[in-house]
Amino acid sequence: MDEAAHILVIDDDSRLRDLLRRYLLDNGFRVTEAGTTAEAEERLRGIVFDLMILDVMLPGEDGRAFASRLRGAGQPVPILMLTALGDPGDRIAGLEAGVDDYLAKPFEPKELILRVQAILRRGRRAPAGPRLKFGRFVFDRNSRRLTEDGAHVRLTSGEAALLQALSGRPGETFGREALAGNIGNDGDPAGRAIDVQITRLRRKLEDDPRNPVHLITIRGEGYVLHATPSD
Repeated sequence: MDEAAHILVIDDDSRLRDLLRRYLLDNGFRVTEAGTTAEAEERLRGIVFDLMILDVMLPGEDGRAFASRLRGAGQPVPILMLTALGDPGDRIAGLEAGVDDYLAKPFEPKELILRVQAILRRGRRAPAGPRLKFGRFVFDRNSRRLTEDGAHVRLTSGEAALLQALSGRPGETFGREALAGNIGNDGDPAGRAIDVQITRLRRKLEDDPRNPVHLITIRGEGYVLHATPSD
């Protein structure tokens, strides 16, 4: 039997942390808690987590700033952000900081579990398989592993899911709505979250993200990845 996924819950509200812990434990996950980003960093130094549930409103350093700092340091743990802020701009800011998904409070426990499971599925590794090459990069579609000249390039689970979808039919244009459905973000009909993920991917894939050669915008239609099979 596979080992249960280990989730780090970061929230300064002890009552909500306790509820989250019980929801997750009841659904077969292992749980570690932290009340501040400083406590979270201490936990991250000693444990490899499968997922982090991070509240946006924290004392001192807020959740978005913490997520951005972790990504800047190369920390790849998937992040589900909890927010009481309903403005789509706030959610977009979270995605720009590197979080993989968000959930507005108050939420139904079932939705929390479904989102956790979806993020974990996107990040699950499989044996090495078909690979695609674009420029200095090679993407293994089964393991969702990206390398640049042989060196591993860290991707968030959302970035990996997006690259997985685009690489499924290289040279074919995908609309925003289709991509959102592929990566489990079909609650974003305007496609703004997809645009954010595309921008983040281009920073990793392109020498000049403003003039991309691999991940191209087709005006009025969507996005296309130019890639070829790799031996």
